[in-house]
Amino acid sequence: MQRYSSGQVFKMAIFLRIKLLRLVIVLVSVALIQCLPLSAGANESIQLAFGLYASDKPTTLVQKFRPILNKLEKDLSGELHKEVKIKLSISKTYEEGIEQLISGKVDFARFGPASYVMARNRNPDIHLLAMETRDGSKLFQGVIITHRDSTIHKLSDLKQKRFAFGSRESTIGRYLSQQYLLEHGIKAKDLAHYDYLGRHDSVGYAVALKKFDAGALKESTVKKLLKKGQPLRVIARFNNVTKPWVARNGLDKQITQALKQALYKFDDKQLLANIKKDGFVPATHQDYLIIEKAIQGNSAFFAK
Repeated sequence: MQRYSSGQVFKMAIFLRIKLLRLVIVLVSVALIQCLPLSAGANESIQLAFGLYASDKPTTLVQKFRPILNKLEKDLSGELHKEVKIKLSISKTYEEGIEQLISGKVDFARFGPASYVMARNRNPDIHLLAMETRDGSKLFQGVIITHRDSTIHKLSDLKQKRFAFGSRESTIGRYLSQQYLLEHGIKAKDLAHYDYLGRHDSVGYAVALKKFDAGALKESTVKKLLKKGQPLRVIARFNNVTKPWVARNGLDKQITQALKQALYKFDDKQLLANIKKDGFVPATHQDYLIIEKAIQGNSAFFAK
């Protein structure tokens, strides 16, 4: 058996300690790297862009959504161990909102169901993050309104009347309302005139001012207009699916997962009440098949 002098033993002990110290440094470095969501420097923040389209006045949207985004910034920063900043981007139209997500100008967005379906048709690799709930449900209602003093009381009375739709890409303002009219025997050719006015509140005001005899919009907007004293009356209601929050194709997987978890855990009821919702739940494309069907069958509304 080979024997070592005390000096050799001391040198070997020092050598092994240095080797062990180097191994510990490597392991710690790897662990720290794995904790970082991006390859950016340690002092850099994560910059995200969130997209909305102007379904309401832009100032109103900022008042409603900026506090929600502030909370998401805080929650995501804790989840990702890095400061997160979210910029709010409001598109003028539904089409522009879809284009911003598809092109990657925004990282995630809140869409109407029809806009989500159309965006997915253009890029099947966009990701559903969550869908909103209202009174614990994934469903809410669209309505058809007329002026309070109108002689219109049922859908058949709409024949040869002027009808206001919302945006050409709106779930309620076009696709579901046109499907609902079609199911009750009303086609485009049966109307004296129709037009697309864009925002839901624009439809409400147009009917209140008797520029149109009737129109389609979301129920929450009607309630708001009634509180303001607008002379409106609801003559029909139909179901719609709540809005999805969608991430662009190619968004970092760790950020995508953190966004999902932050939305599922979002528990500030006051902030949610500002957008007439009470939470978020997981979403799949199956939830939006009824919207896809309405879009695919929309041409029948215009058939002669």
